[in-house]
Amino acid sequence: MATELKAKYPTAPLKCWAKVKELRQKYYQDYALAHEKGGIRWSGGAANLEPVPAGLGRDVYMLTGEPYGASIAYDRAFAAKCHAAAEQAGYPRDLCAYMRNYWGSKLLKTYAFGGPFPEPDFYWQFHLCCSHGKWYQEAARIEGKGRPVFITDVVVGPYFKRNERTGHFYADPNKNGIRYIADQVHEHIERLEKITGRTYQDELLFEATENYFNMTSLWAEICILNQAIPAPLDEKTIFSLYVLGALNKSSKQYVDFYRELRDEVQDRVSRGIAALSTERARIMSDIQPPWGFLEIFRYIEQFGCVSVGSMYSINLQFSLDIKEDGTLRPLPTLKERGIELKSRDQCLMLLADHLASNLWGQNMQEHTLKNYIMEKIYEQWHCNGIMIHYNRGCEGLSLNVAENRLYLIEKGIPVVTYEGNMGDEREFDLAETLKRIDTFMETLGLK
Repeated sequence: MATELKAKYPTAPLKCWAKVKELRQKYYQDYALAHEKGGIRWSGGAANLEPVPAGLGRDVYMLTGEPYGASIAYDRAFAAKCHAAAEQAGYPRDLCAYMRNYWGSKLLKTYAFGGPFPEPDFYWQFHLCCSHGKWYQEAARIEGKGRPVFITDVVVGPYFKRNERTGHFYADPNKNGIRYIADQVHEHIERLEKITGRTYQDELLFEATENYFNMTSLWAEICILNQAIPAPLDEKTIFSLYVLGALNKSSKQYVDFYRELRDEVQDRVSRGIAALSTERARIMSDIQPPWGFLEIFRYIEQFGCVSVGSMYSINLQFSLDIKEDGTLRPLPTLKERGIELKSRDQCLMLLADHLASNLWGQNMQEHTLKNYIMEKIYEQWHCNGIMIHYNRGCEGLSLNVAENRLYLIEKGIPVVTYEGNMGDEREFDLAETLKRIDTFMETLGLK
């Protein structure tokens, strides 16, 4: 028979909660209505080089595919229609679930936020995992209007190496690889000017790049604050907050919001305000959750357990830097590094280096780095266990997930796994997952 847990800490709702919901809704509305205002629309991947198209003007709007695919997954009824449309068109179920949701929405000619699907003027993507570039090449083919597709190859090898003496990783970038990425973007800009008929404005690129680096640093500060006990934020809430960075890191409006959020979270830490008043244990997760079943993060709270973040939600914005002693700290802003943007090439080289260095993307090029980073998050965020998603919906971030589990177990870290799919509800068994969570909570001494 269940007993009610006693509150240990005060709790309160986030003051800026309504604002993040409004910003997200406005993002999808602005994209849909861009042409009515004479603006430009592009679509492509999240965690992209968003500052570059910003140089075409202040009326450039984007639709990033992964958050859009996740939004579809959250609406299980619409997701089922998108799955059916994609499969009827011949796309197999073992492809990226976000990609299939996106294609299904296009095939249905239906926008998840109402009305017909608003087609972009061009596609802007980088190619890191096996799906990235092909996603938008196929999207252009589905549309059938020959929209331009820009793909930047960013697979230039491992960015970090392990110091055999200390065991810590350190940056050792492939400088020729960074140059290769930047040169591709230079060529893209020339082509963008031709297809849009607009003169590219470097000052807008510089402005967007400043925002890009400021946002990534701010998000890291927010995540670092969640190391506090009690945790001021829970992971289900974090999923709604981190998304702005996945929508557009070059937005000044979003930078201002993250600064406001950072200050509020700092205030919560100072006053001991908890996300979960009954917190007595903490876990972390690894990659994307099953978006249609986020109730699993509320279920663990019945045990007095809070999930404080994940390898995915903390690192998606390339926010963290590895210090010499192995600790994870916020990546410095350009201003903190003493960098003043003076030329297009300098700016593109900085963006190329940042994209090549992202910790989650390195999972596809240096698999042992993920082990290291997850262990560090576990330690620094004061966790008691880790929940790993055997996610059939993402080929890239699910690479070596079983080996990742074994590594953590060998380090003495309690781990529970569950099978599912970030974007396809048919691959997830809620009852079985809750049973696994029950057993895991028991091993942590929680009832």
